Amino acid sequence: MSEQLRFDGKVVIITGAGNGLGRQHALMFAARGARVVVNDLGGGAHGGGKSSASADAVVEEIRRSGGEAVANHDSVEDGPSIVQTAIDAFGTVDIVVNNAGILRDVSFQKMSRDDWDLIMKVHVNGAFSVTHAAWPYLRDKGYGRIIFTTSGAGIYGNFGQANYSAAKLALLGLANTLTLEGRNRNILVNTIAPIAASRLTETVMPAELLAVLKPDYISPLVGWLCHEQCTETGGLFEVGAGYMAKLRWERTRGHTFGQGLKWDVEQVAAKWPKVIDFDDAEHPQSVNDTVSAIMTALNARSYGGNEFLDLDVAYAAENTLESAYDENDLALYALGVGAARNPVDGDELKYVYELDEQFAALPTYAVMPPSNVMLAMSKDGKLPLPGLNFGFDRLLHGEQYTEIRRPLPRRGRFKHTFRLKAAYDKNPHAVVVTSITTTDESGQEIAYNESTSFVRGAGGWGGDRGPSGDINQPPPRDPDFVIEEKTLPNQTLFYRLCGDWNPLHADPAFAKAFGYDRPILHGLCTYGILGRQVVKAFCGNDPRKFKSIKVRFAETVFPGETLETRMWKESELRIVCEVRVKERDKVVIRNAAVELFEQIPLPATSGAATGESATPTKGPIAADIFAAIGRYLATSKGLGDQLKTVFQFKLKSPESAWTLDMKSGDGLVVSGIKGSADVTLELNENDFVAMSTGRADPNKLYFGGKMKVSGNVMASQKLGFLQKLEAGLIDEVVQARLGQGGAPAQAIDVPSEAPKPGRAGEIFDALRKRLSRDPQAADGLQGQALRFELQAPAASWFVDFSGKTPMIEPGSCNAAQAVFGIADDDLVALATGQAGIRDLYQRGRLRVDGDVRLAYQLTMFDRLI
Repeated sequence: MSEQLRFDGKVVIITGAGNGLGRQHALMFAARGARVVVNDLGGGAHGGGKSSASADAVVEEIRRSGGEAVANHDSVEDGPSIVQTAIDAFGTVDIVVNNAGILRDVSFQKMSRDDWDLIMKVHVNGAFSVTHAAWPYLRDKGYGRIIFTTSGAGIYGNFGQANYSAAKLALLGLANTLTLEGRNRNILVNTIAPIAASRLTETVMPAELLAVLKPDYISPLVGWLCHEQCTETGGLFEVGAGYMAKLRWERTRGHTFGQGLKWDVEQVAAKWPKVIDFDDAEHPQSVNDTVSAIMTALNARSYGGNEFLDLDVAYAAENTLESAYDENDLALYALGVGAARNPVDGDELKYVYELDEQFAALPTYAVMPPSNVMLAMSKDGKLPLPGLNFGFDRLLHGEQYTEIRRPLPRRGRFKHTFRLKAAYDKNPHAVVVTSITTTDESGQEIAYNESTSFVRGAGGWGGDRGPSGDINQPPPRDPDFVIEEKTLPNQTLFYRLCGDWNPLHADPAFAKAFGYDRPILHGLCTYGILGRQVVKAFCGNDPRKFKSIKVRFAETVFPGETLETRMWKESELRIVCEVRVKERDKVVIRNAAVELFEQIPLPATSGAATGESATPTKGPIAADIFAAIGRYLATSKGLGDQLKTVFQFKLKSPESAWTLDMKSGDGLVVSGIKGSADVTLELNENDFVAMSTGRADPNKLYFGGKMKVSGNVMASQKLGFLQKLEAGLIDEVVQARLGQGGAPAQAIDVPSEAPKPGRAGEIFDALRKRLSRDPQAADGLQGQALRFELQAPAASWFVDFSGKTPMIEPGSCNAAQAVFGIADDDLVALATGQAGIRDLYQRGRLRVDGDVRLAYQLTMFDRLI
């Protein structure tokens, strides 16, 4: 059994302690060593009369049990006298339990002013008077515990108790404010909403229920909340019959009508479902959360809109969805856009055969992952951004722009962040431009897309019509390059396997219902064919040189038609294009342009090792700023003692988290979320760096919605010292990082996870022992030399069968007949029987340079360890 929690030396004032809950509280505290002031006026449940008998009886009961107690018979409105009793008897006060109360239940229609005033005097004025008289003693000694007693009637309302409900909820408001004022003085304040048998409930509850609602079930919670070990403050708890639970406020995300937008009763009615929607609720904890919401509304610009486009919501929204792809997806896409029609064409095989040493993604594949997650949502009738309230039946894909930031990796998991970039009013229709940024698991940006859609019937809100006129016009001369390619009759059925399930491209009956003789080819399929042709014509079939493509979809294409891709070289890095259907002489893609890289960017450094690294960022990054803060704190002694605040930073693009513990001492910078914070700031890394280097105003970031502040909003003002960081200090950190090859500067001494050790040495040692026992295990390898290049971690081994005894040593052997590339984990899987040679080779996990046949002799590793 755990040690009893006691109150030795503590002085407790309990009001209304002559009966019911108050009496049980008094007995509990006294039994645990507290000295108790038992206050009770001795009146009736409705506020009439006066008697000392009940308080005296409880005091006598405590004393008979060996405890210390004194009685007080004053009204709770005379709080100073009650507190003075404690001072006179025991010299101090530590705990106040506001329990006194009466009832005067009557319907609001019949309620008199006396019914109202008397309830307020006892519950509200009484609790104020006693607590106010005790407050200076608690504050001066730097310790105190206060309990207020509210009711379910105060929290939820109850028929016939308008006066009682109002008074009880007022106590909760008083407790919440005293929580804030007392926290720094170690005065903790909590509120209970008990359900128990008492004089106040015996007239409204049946006898059988009162028999089980014992006051004994309430007092243990009061005891814990008042104990010095308990750190809870500002809490509201329902308690009764052995049940206890904490309550909190909840509010919907609501709706904001932007400033300058005319709105009235009808618009409120239209937005009412959102105003009352608790599906994505939040839980405000202080008035700062209300102020923050109102200030956000004051700074919200209205973009207008209608029933199809709520532009205020859409512009403010950001939605990140995840997906993954692998080599099979890349190969399937390449086949879908017509690659490798000639299966022995080496230049095309690299797009569809994952074991080809030059295997690569077609650059236009960058549009597919975000498109597919959007199409997956559309199956449920949803679009990726709130505020876009139209269905896919109104949507026509008008333009597409894709930019490659780094060569697409073979496989990986990615995040796609959708934002509304623009909306144009082409009354009666609308044009909507959605931007999508794709990042890998390390947060590095891989690709950027813009999808421009024509939305039928969604215009007419009086917005900007947007740009007009044609761009990327072909010059008045013959094209520099023309490639003809006849699409397959079943091209749509190939391409739809990449993720575009729209039945318009597969179901003849569905296509006829939309006015087409047969299913039409996907616009993005034609888009991919165009991109592939440009790579072939101007990039030497090297997809890494392809930077971006922008097109306008002009006409539909039917499977089996011949596409003529016409290309004009405008400069060394820019090609203007169009695609026409030869049979119908119709331009199907126009105003198109492809840009090439002047210098091929390096692959992203996340995922599998590539042997190359990205160019280090020359300007400061978040890690540099926090490293500079760490250096600043080292020279600015005692800053933590001044600020007394813990800050947490949650950064995006890329994601990272930091804790700045300025609670005491010199302060401390820690990578990650450590402990609880007084204030949390959420913003993009670029905005954080700009704020810390004086290039961005924190207030503008906050009121402009670019920085979210939660917790103690006012405490964020203490971050002004960030702007005192000298530019030279930050530059020193940046230069130190660049001198390390771009690795982030060491901001803090946080232990990092050690790299996982490889097991290659263990496996090759076991192989040496197997071959010494059983030379037949290497049948077929006599006279051969094999080299193994391992990754994660990197290591090299060679096995030489040219002598009488196999030689197995770490290192390289240039005369090897075959070189095997394999990850350490895959070698372990092979040696433990969890994977076979054929499986690893066919999945591309085992790479063979040289005599491929030797790979099938590696059964000597089977179940080696």
